[in-house]
Amino acid sequence: MSFVLVERPREHVALVTLNRPERMNAMAFDVMIPLKETLEAISNDNSVRAVVLTGAGRGFCSGADQTSAGPIPHTDGLTRPTIALRSMELLDEVVLTLRRMYQPVIAAVNGAAIGGGLCLSLAADIRIASTEAYFRAAGINNGLTASELGLSYLLPRAIGSSRAFEIMLSGRDVDAAEADRIGLVTRLTGPEDLLDECFDLAQRIASFSRPGVELTKRTLWSSLDASSMAQHMNQEGLGQLMIRLLTDNFEEATVARREKREPVFRDRT
Repeated sequence: MSFVLVERPREHVALVTLNRPERMNAMAFDVMIPLKETLEAISNDNSVRAVVLTGAGRGFCSGADQTSAGPIPHTDGLTRPTIALRSMELLDEVVLTLRRMYQPVIAAVNGAAIGGGLCLSLAADIRIASTEAYFRAAGINNGLTASELGLSYLLPRAIGSSRAFEIMLSGRDVDAAEADRIGLVTRLTGPEDLLDECFDLAQRIASFSRPGVELTKRTLWSSLDASSMAQHMNQEGLGQLMIRLLTDNFEEATVARREKREPVFRDRT
């Protein structure tokens, strides 16, 4: 049985489903390692222009699997401290892989996003949630820290530091309505409409210029690390000039608007 499924529900759109519903898609290594490999393969698949990530069953991802973590590769002869370090690095790489993908990733949060599952959703570029979704920074509830897999970096940038402090230190659940209100997700849908909403958005994104979309994703993420607005504006400007001067996309958009049709971006002159 494959714990990671890939489908092509619409043209240029890949759907990646965590497929261990009996464990609410927990982050066992036999799930996360195939997920990382799948995401890397999709990133290099030039027929895919947008990605939707979701979970099978009731959960999006329930975080650490406290029953069976699965085998950790390449750890023969290592002691527990080193195995722990390698394990965290493997999970960190899943989050970083989502961020590095060429395509925008839409998290279709269908249910519980707990601990590492919350981190996975935040590593996606866009989050759309079912009304049945909820979120929890669970590490604090387990006698650990709530800071893991980039959560203390990503959450304050998504919803502001005051809310992030309270959510991470209290370990409480954030239901779908609150997640929508505080900007943790972009919108809510009924469970039956979630994937179609995500596919529609993915297709819209896929209709735009490929380098335009890729550069927009890159500059949005790099803005979170920018040391100054002026430095970041320079990076934005160089990307904009590259596409403007090396493609006829702008001219095509202008003509298409005049002719009342959808533009066809060739990404070349």
